[in-house]
Amino acid sequence: MSAVPPAISDDPVLKLLNVESAYGPIKAIRGVSLQVRRGEIATVLGSNGAGKSTILKTISGILDPNRGSIEFKGQAITARDPAYIVQQGLSHVPEGREVFPLLSVRDNLLMGAYTRHDRDGVARDMETVFNYFPILRERAAQDAGLLSGGQQQMLAISRALMADPDLILLDEPSLGLSPKLTKEIFEIVVRINRERGTTLLLVEQNANMALNAADYGYVLENGRIVMEDTCAHLREKDDIKEFYLGMKEDGVRGERRWKKKKTWR
Repeated sequence: MSAVPPAISDDPVLKLLNVESAYGPIKAIRGVSLQVRRGEIATVLGSNGAGKSTILKTISGILDPNRGSIEFKGQAITARDPAYIVQQGLSHVPEGREVFPLLSVRDNLLMGAYTRHDRDGVARDMETVFNYFPILRERAAQDAGLLSGGQQQMLAISRALMADPDLILLDEPSLGLSPKLTKEIFEIVVRINRERGTTLLLVEQNANMALNAADYGYVLENGRIVMEDTCAHLREKDDIKEFYLGMKEDGVRGERRWKKKKTWR
C-alpha cells in the first residue's frame, strides 16, 4: 500500500459541519465535523456502535440529520433524496455488501451504471473492474447471491465504481472476511485511489488496515470526533497504538483519555 497517492486538492469534496443524527430518541452522532479532500482516502475509526455507519448513512441521504450541514462538491446535500445524491456523483458501499442476489454479476454491475448514458465509458469501466477483480469476470453470468462473502464485497465495490463517482463511501469492507482476503480488498481500494484518483471515505474497525491505506483519519467515540490527524501521525500516537492497534508498552491497560483536537487542513 505504498504507491504514490494522486494529487490531493486543498478544497474539500465533502464537508460535514456539526452534524447530529438519531434513531428515535437515541443520538447516534453528535456534532460531527469532518472533511474529505478530492483525491485522498480519509478514514473514520471507532469501535462497534461508535456511529461510523451512521455518518455514511447521513451523508448519502438514507438517514436525515437532526441538525448540521453537509456539502458535496460545494453544494448542500443535507437531507436530500438518496437518488439525487447518487446523481451528483456519490456512491455508497453499505455494510454487509447488499448486492442484488437474484441478478447476475454483470447485471449488478450494470445497475451501478444506471445513471450513465455513455455506453463506451460503461464498457471500459466494466473491463476495469474485471481487471481489478478477475473472479468477477469468471462469474459474470452467475447470480450474485451464489458468490462468497469476499466475492460479494468485490462486487459491491465494483458496482460503486461503475457509477464513475467523485466520491465512494466504503462501510466496513473487512467485515466477515479472512485476514488474507481483507488484505487483498484493501490493496485494491488503494489501487483504485492511486490509479483512478477516486476519492474515498472509509469507515472501518480494522484500524491497522485503515491507517495504512488512508491519508487522513478521524477517531470516533460515542458519536463524537475525539481526534484527527494524518494517518502517519495517528499510527504513532500512544492512544491509537494501545486501543486500536493492540500495542502496549507497559503491558497495563489504563483508562482511556482523549484530548479533543481539531486540526482543519
